[in-house]
Amino acid sequence: MSPAVFFDRDGVLIQERHYLHRAEEVVIFPGVSDALRRLQHAGFLLFVVTNQSGVGRGYFTLADVERVHAHLAAELQRAGVRLQRFYVAPEAPEQPSRGRKPSPQFLFDARDEFDVDLARSYMVGDKRIDLECGWNAGVRQSLLVRTGYGAELERTESGKLAPAVIVDDVAAAVAWILAQAHSGIG
Repeated sequence: MSPAVFFDRDGVLIQERHYLHRAEEVVIFPGVSDALRRLQHAGFLLFVVTNQSGVGRGYFTLADVERVHAHLAAELQRAGVRLQRFYVAPEAPEQPSRGRKPSPQFLFDARDEFDVDLARSYMVGDKRIDLECGWNAGVRQSLLVRTGYGAELERTESGKLAPAVIVDDVAAAVAWILAQAHSGIG
């Protein structure tokens, strides 16, 4: 079984844009490509798990989301990074959903489809629902990045975020994860 790192998309890997649905608006945060490549070389599978309620709200289509993901995957691939899969929950918050975070369903799907060892895996996000998704799936650790909504969440809910690890950005999250793996803890 392989360890994996599951990433939220907006505000984590790419700059937060309100209801992003155009590939040309994708801006990958500095350091993300190098950090993901380091994880990949260390043997981690890489996944994106994202709620895209703009589809369920009728703001854009699932095809728009897929174009954004194709663009992001191509940009990362140019840097030598391979994402295993994008898991997308397109439903609005009030609609029934199989995988909308904080549901751990997509992490369970990755476990079953890619032979992922969730107990040796990590969830990285900028919202409480990202952390809860990881906790609900039984990952080794959920990490909150201060990019996107993370800094505000840390400021307003710091007492409620345990046992999350809080770091500045994806590069810092990856450094922390790799330190755990190299020490034999992860």
